[in-house]
Amino acid sequence: MTMGTVQGAGVVVTGAGGGIGAALARRFAAGGARVVVNDLDLARIEPLAREIGGFAVAGDASGIVEASRQALDGTVDVYCANAGLASPGDVFAEEEVWAAAWDVNVMAHVRAAKALLPDWLERGSGRFVTTASAAGLLTMIGAAPYSVTKHGAVAFAEWLSLTYRHRGIKVHAICPQGVRTDMLTAAGSAGELVLAPGAIEPDAVADALFEAMDADRFLVLPHPEVADYYQARATDPDRWMGRMNRLQQKWEAGSA
Repeated sequence: MTMGTVQGAGVVVTGAGGGIGAALARRFAAGGARVVVNDLDLARIEPLAREIGGFAVAGDASGIVEASRQALDGTVDVYCANAGLASPGDVFAEEEVWAAAWDVNVMAHVRAAKALLPDWLERGSGRFVTTASAAGLLTMIGAAPYSVTKHGAVAFAEWLSLTYRHRGIKVHAICPQGVRTDMLTAAGSAGELVLAPGAIEPDAVADALFEAMDADRFLVLPHPEVADYYQARATDPDRWMGRMNRLQQKWEAGSA
């Protein structure tokens, strides 16, 4: 695999049963990559694997690296940590909700990187793609476990990049706002208020990733305006949080 092409690359996409994951898998396959698609439910990924001439590997995304290597003749070049859990709720959400969000949205990435890095560092190349969220750069009303753990996903991706980029490891963090997937539907009224008006198709997210890979850019922003929001948040956090609090109040009034 060379810059600007994925021809012949071994690619793994977790959470590929639909939405962004399926779009990423199709885009990599269209570029000539050999693609493993993953989901907990084999029935959700077998049709996609047949469609793209790839391989279906079912199971928890935390533990599929070795099975994926075997399917790809021993080499994983690109790992897309796309599986995610949309966890609504506030500080009073059950401990189990927080634990599940942390495990899927952060620790699955840590475990995958731990399994991938020895080989990548030995050969001096590898690409780790995190599907985070604009919520990981900003926040999301009505979804404390999701917002907090997506911040964690971005932070881990940043750490990987700054630690290993001089050793040939490329890292990208995809941070979209609304995307027309089941996860947007699961966001309920908060998603309808904040995300739905500017929602894009999953294919647009795949396009944004490939543009970022070509430019060797860490942040992948399918919604370019997120860069302005991120800058505004960093420049004047109190003003930013005041604006978000007004949005919270609007949501509460609409839900009353």
